[in-house]
Amino acid sequence: MKKQTLYIWIVLVMAAVPALGQKIETQAPGRAAITRVETALNHLTVIELSEPVMSVAAGSQAFKVEWRENKVFIEPTEPNVSTNLFIWTKSGRLNYELEPAGEVTGMDFAIDQPPIRPPAIKAPATVADPPARQSVDESALLGGKPVRMTMYKARKDHVQLLIKDLFERDGRLFIRYAVENSTNHAYEIGPPQVFFLEAPRGPKRLIQQHNSQLTDSEARKIKSNRQVSLAVIHKELQSAQVKPGEETVGIVEVKVPAAGRRATVLRLALPDSRQGQITATLVL
Repeated sequence: MKKQTLYIWIVLVMAAVPALGQKIETQAPGRAAITRVETALNHLTVIELSEPVMSVAAGSQAFKVEWRENKVFIEPTEPNVSTNLFIWTKSGRLNYELEPAGEVTGMDFAIDQPPIRPPAIKAPATVADPPARQSVDESALLGGKPVRMTMYKARKDHVQLLIKDLFERDGRLFIRYAVENSTNHAYEIGPPQVFFLEAPRGPKRLIQQHNSQLTDSEARKIKSNRQVSLAVIHKELQSAQVKPGEETVGIVEVKVPAAGRRATVLRLALPDSRQGQITATLVL
């Protein structure tokens, strides 16, 4: 009887050892950090954020990545492969390094994000992050490109379209943008359109402003043979309506044709019954 009891006890302890090794981590929010994720074959790792996920992008198909609301599910499908993972939410981008699939005892069972404190109320003029706050080395490391707008000035009683940052992968371009409403009426956001300016011409100082959004006056100085509408592969929007004094963010994915030696100039447009069309002109 004692031997049987001892045998049962040993089996229970051995079964519990792998579970004890699995980790549940806590991740502090912030786009300046890179979180490393330990995975295991035939096992899921879940990243649970404090707000809904808008879009995800992984650098390799060796990991199966899906998301539902505020949860991202990661499962490696091949051994000995590592890659990076980006997750976009309303608050910005989160960065991860997915390690090669290892032992179950060392995997990250779940990574939780603590609740985000409500941001302090700020004036519309501070929507665009100043270039000084974005590290060039960090952008190169993470693969994302911040978009500059050095001459930006908030306009009263207007709905404005601001391009925040870019991410390129496999010939596809992800554009994260913000819609800012400084009018006294709610704004309904229509489907975004992206145009490619064929053979763009204009002042050299504007054409050479790579990763920049031009002001409306600067954009009017850019001429082209024609505007080619690009097929939108995927789009996400936090909210289809922007109330007065508020803003929302969205992501649109397109495939950009090669421009040769010329600069690549894109125009992002939103339909608007009052202003005709809201546009943002981007120099890549």
